[in-house]
Amino acid sequence: MEWADGKTRCRWADPKNELYIRYHDEEWGVPVHDDHKLLEMLILECFQAGLSWECILNKREGFRKAFDDFDLDAICNYSSEKLDALQKDPGIVRNRLKIKAAVTNARIFRQIQQEYGSFDSYLWKWTGGNIIYETGKTSSSLSDAISMDLKKRGMKFVGTTIIYAYLQAVGVIYSHEEDCYLAHNPHQPLSSEQN
Repeated sequence: MEWADGKTRCRWADPKNELYIRYHDEEWGVPVHDDHKLLEMLILECFQAGLSWECILNKREGFRKAFDDFDLDAICNYSSEKLDALQKDPGIVRNRLKIKAAVTNARIFRQIQQEYGSFDSYLWKWTGGNIIYETGKTSSSLSDAISMDLKKRGMKFVGTTIIYAYLQAVGVIYSHEEDCYLAHNPHQPLSSEQN
């Protein structure tokens, strides 16, 4: 694949979509420890179920507007009127089940924060704060375990494949392909404090 800047990237990145290139280069795989960003990415990944990530990324600004910039308290308090308004919003994916799941998941996200002090603490405890380096997978025993735990807590649209994609997005799993310019070099490990 030819890239205008001469850099080789993961095969999934679309060279014609500037948003996608920026997401690949600047966000995907960078360790996230901020609960606000962890919530945003969780909601977006859940909406991605059955769709392409590029579709969700192209609507990201629409999602930010519709979901009050992913303000946890605001989402937890959404009324049925707000859910109806979201279902009519052309700026997002208008799937009623996913919209309802976003609110349910936000409430459970808050419960996890209360239990662990932060969602960050909950998420990174699964790897002892370490980054997992692996490529070519769509699920793993780690995503299986986190998915099962989140489902048990009542979250929706958190199957193992969605959770695996989420873990890659927030840098718990680092999956840049071998020929990508951001591929992991074991001699220069990423710091989980990067973000």
